[in-house]
Amino acid sequence: MTDARLVAEVSEAGGLGILGPHAGQTTNPKSNEEVIGRMRTEIRKVQSLTDKPFGIPVMIAGNPDVYPLMVDLILEENVPVVLINGIDAAFFKIFKEAGRKILCRPLDVTPENAREAERLGADIIIATGFDEGGTLPSKTIGTFSVTSQIAHAVTIPVMSAGGITDVHGVRSVFALGAEGVYAGTLFLATLESRMADSVKKMVVNSSADDLLMFRSALSFYRSLPTPFAYKLVEMDKAGKSTEEITNVLVSNQGMRVGMVEGNLEEGYISVGNGITYIKEIRSVKAVINDVMQDFI
Repeated sequence: MTDARLVAEVSEAGGLGILGPHAGQTTNPKSNEEVIGRMRTEIRKVQSLTDKPFGIPVMIAGNPDVYPLMVDLILEENVPVVLINGIDAAFFKIFKEAGRKILCRPLDVTPENAREAERLGADIIIATGFDEGGTLPSKTIGTFSVTSQIAHAVTIPVMSAGGITDVHGVRSVFALGAEGVYAGTLFLATLESRMADSVKKMVVNSSADDLLMFRSALSFYRSLPTPFAYKLVEMDKAGKSTEEITNVLVSNQGMRVGMVEGNLEEGYISVGNGITYIKEIRSVKAVINDVMQDFI
């Protein structure tokens, strides 16, 4: 759901753009080498569009064989920030020695693993609550609760993630001890987003009350109501295994089909609870200026 244009716009507007592991792509790569080649191309596009910092993840869910290649890519292309989705001491050591900034985002953040990340050299810990979109944490702890919990556990800055899409949410998590917000859904309904225009309008016209939820291999997923999402919900209600549900979830690249192509019959729309407060399609700069108006 990301590409060089969106990431560069976020960084230019004062945020930190994060380039997803399949940024700008419309087909699945056939090899790990192809993953790296595509990412290298997209990284260089970002670098041609902005001189501001940006980051990429090193750990891609379900594909550990690509991790060493991502490490080399980050170092070779001088990407200044790395996102580590978990606790891996070897990765921390490599990137600290290379002078990179490290964002650490465990799927299920706890005071214990947050302190471990700080000990290993994380510069920022991301506290993700159950309000987020994408793959949800397995613990159903809300964003406000987990933000306060982690802010009290570490001395490094905490970014709060999950359902934050307006200035009121930003003010709230800052009051709880966060020093930044990590947002995904917030940027989907922007002019620079590669999401289908029809889906952007769907997000603007929907709220958290409309969202469906179903199990997946890692935890849970949310989707706006589409025929495909209803199928996954029915599989869940029928007691199908998480493996069976996940196989259907990924069988036809449902996220790309639904969100990039706007095909609601065969795809799903993964967003967080914060869609309630997304009321119009705006530029990335306008969004950041609005949600960060107290702090610019």
